[in-house]
Amino acid sequence: MSKQHFEAKNAKIQSDFEALKKSNPDGLNQRLNLSWSNWGFGLESLSDSAKRLAKAGLSYIELHGNHYGPDLGYKAGETLKILGDNGIKVSGVCGMFSADNDLSSNRPGQRQAAISYLQREIPFTQEVGGAYLLVVPAAVGRPGAYDAMEFERSVETLQDVADLFVKHHVKAAIEPIRAAETSLTHSVADAKRYIAAVNHSGVAHINGDVYHMQSEESHIGEALLEAGAALTNLHFADSNRCALGEGSLDVDTIIRALYVLGYNTAGKYVTFEPLGPGGDPYPAMYGKPNPAKLDPLVIDSVRYFREREEAVLAG
Repeated sequence: MSKQHFEAKNAKIQSDFEALKKSNPDGLNQRLNLSWSNWGFGLESLSDSAKRLAKAGLSYIELHGNHYGPDLGYKAGETLKILGDNGIKVSGVCGMFSADNDLSSNRPGQRQAAISYLQREIPFTQEVGGAYLLVVPAAVGRPGAYDAMEFERSVETLQDVADLFVKHHVKAAIEPIRAAETSLTHSVADAKRYIAAVNHSGVAHINGDVYHMQSEESHIGEALLEAGAALTNLHFADSNRCALGEGSLDVDTIIRALYVLGYNTAGKYVTFEPLGPGGDPYPAMYGKPNPAKLDPLVIDSVRYFREREEAVLAG
């Protein structure tokens, strides 16, 4: 019986992975760097979050980009102290772009808010040692387009602050998000077009998200390979956007694709972000923390990923 299309693509990635194992077995010794995006923990203290991640064996955190105003958000010194006490380092910062600070908005005030937000968030990312700052070209939670000029406005607005990424040695990681949540940049190919339009060395990387990729890509593994060296972070959750192991995501093929990419190296991260199903996920950042649910969510996700990683490497 002939293979289904996705099975044939899976087989190609597995073949490439097996070839890598034979040609460069030492290249598989380093495991993938795992991180966790903490904004889904809601209004929990950073100290409690750091303790949970450390208990699960994680070494990295993707911080909530919460500098929505000059007096708001994490303070660099305090943040480093809390994380350092728990053996945690910052992988990057999750930039948050709503209708209030929309790079593509047709209201100048909202575009200015996006610029001001980035002017605060980029230096902070450098201060805490983050490698990247996630950038969304259009507001999350607004799937309907304002008009036909959104792309051009978003590009122009990001160009205004692109020099800051270079100045502060922070990678702008463009995140494609499913069309049900935003009006622009839904796929890896879209992210590449956006990056090409910005045409700036500070804006050259991609933040993937397997949940969005299920909707917008024909095959997640192939899309990761298409992103190539530009991929600097990958958000991870199961197919239902819940804890890993609770859905039907083909974790093994994704792991193989990442190793084929040479993604198991410094400055490249797999970051858990299980936000649960639904439309606009941003309300989660204001939610009441529930340690009884969050603790097993983290422990089970990390354990399952490492189990699958070891099974793939041993297979």
